[in-house]
Amino acid sequence: MQVVLALTIAIVAPIVRNIRATITLLLIGIIGIITPIFQSHGSQSGLHGLAIGSLIFHVLGISIWVGGLISLFFMAEEVRFIALPRFSSVALWAALIVTASGATNAWTRLNFISAWSSKYAYIVIAKIVLTAVLIGFGYKQRKFILNNLTGSTKMVRLILNELLIMLVATALGAWLARSAPPLVNGVEPNVDRSLSITGIQMPAAPTLSNLLWGYEADGIFIGLLVVATLLYIRGVVILHKVGVKWPVGRTISFALGIAAIDYATSGGLGLYSHFAFSFHMIAHMILGMVAPIGIILGAPITLALRTFPSGRDENERGMKGLLVAILHSKPLALLTHPIVALAFFDGSLFIMYFTSLFGNLMTGHSGHLLMNIHFILAGMLFFHVIVGIDPNPRKVPHLVRIIVLFAAMSIHAFFSIALMSSSALLDGGYFASLQRPWFIDLIADQKLGGSIGWAMGEIPIVIALIATFIQWVRDDAREAKRLDRNSDRLLSEGKPDELAEYNQYLAKLAENDRRKN
Repeated sequence: MQVVLALTIAIVAPIVRNIRATITLLLIGIIGIITPIFQSHGSQSGLHGLAIGSLIFHVLGISIWVGGLISLFFMAEEVRFIALPRFSSVALWAALIVTASGATNAWTRLNFISAWSSKYAYIVIAKIVLTAVLIGFGYKQRKFILNNLTGSTKMVRLILNELLIMLVATALGAWLARSAPPLVNGVEPNVDRSLSITGIQMPAAPTLSNLLWGYEADGIFIGLLVVATLLYIRGVVILHKVGVKWPVGRTISFALGIAAIDYATSGGLGLYSHFAFSFHMIAHMILGMVAPIGIILGAPITLALRTFPSGRDENERGMKGLLVAILHSKPLALLTHPIVALAFFDGSLFIMYFTSLFGNLMTGHSGHLLMNIHFILAGMLFFHVIVGIDPNPRKVPHLVRIIVLFAAMSIHAFFSIALMSSSALLDGGYFASLQRPWFIDLIADQKLGGSIGWAMGEIPIVIALIATFIQWVRDDAREAKRLDRNSDRLLSEGKPDELAEYNQYLAKLAENDRRKN
């Protein structure tokens, strides 16, 4: 598959002339890059989720860094001077990602003292040294830009040197990928059935302590949550520096949403969601309903629009321009239609659980990851339409929102009843294949999951109903004040006020009725 994707990019890239097609090719490239990682040594690591996630971020960071350097080297001189400042910013983020993810990934394999005397450790150390040298080159490149040097010879030489060292570091990385990591005491770990299927050792029977304090890090979600949190904090700090106060309640709401996602993917609940349907359903409700409400009420898009950088010139959109373009795009206008959002939010439940899709997704790390991402995005889309503070390309009346919420409540209840009434397992044999020593009655566990889903699913929707009603009252009060101000302004200017005239007309009708009576 990688060869096909690479050929597609090589053929199409030279003729691409717009940003949408470029982003499409970027996504194709990302798929081609990360697909083999799920079969790498990290997939057998004792810290499966952390190893896989950190390796994905590591490879993506290196790919962006190397690809950018190669592109700079072969660019025409006049284009290179335009691209270099842009790439310098991207390279800084790539360097941070490569460093953090590389250190994390190395720790998952070298987390015992004797491992550091192995050949694997020596390669890791050599790669660390080369990464430090590359960061030094990046610093010199930034200094070059700030000094506004006009000669191209020094710049090309700097890029070439950085590229050569990067290629050596990449070669070391390829060597590492083909080398088996060291074993504790040189003994192969005991691989039980659950480890071979999920990449995670079968945990002990669930207890309150295990659920609250257990942790099986999912590197992909941790990386995404850390980036999202840092961007949010950066935005709040920027506003604070210019004297603009960002509501504390929004920050708390966003933080609670992020914490909920972390708990449902990496916490004790996230761990047990791999092994029992009931815990999976609790995680589903948190990811699809609880966490999205917190994040949406944190207004991250509004914060981004206020703090993201604009383009350096008229030829560059910048992050803010790109975000504005997305908000005004036709696909987003379609997705934010209440019926479409409801279909993704509730309709996808039946496709997910009452077909073979659920069992297929549960059997692999990538499938479980995609399923969790779907829950989060579907929930965020739905609650953005219903209670969102951020700009929405489609203005949905409050009455319609309330009707949609009642529809969602009814559909969710119907789904839960169908789940509780089913006498057949919906997982395609996945949970039975794990052979867990606890919660042995799989049908009872599935019915419990259905009842949990019904109970937990109603609460967030009721909260959304209350929030929608409050927003409706506030919007009406705000509109009434606006009309009053407009009426006062027209009256002071001696101009006719249609609203005042209409109120006078109604008053006359009422007076006539009183006289007749």
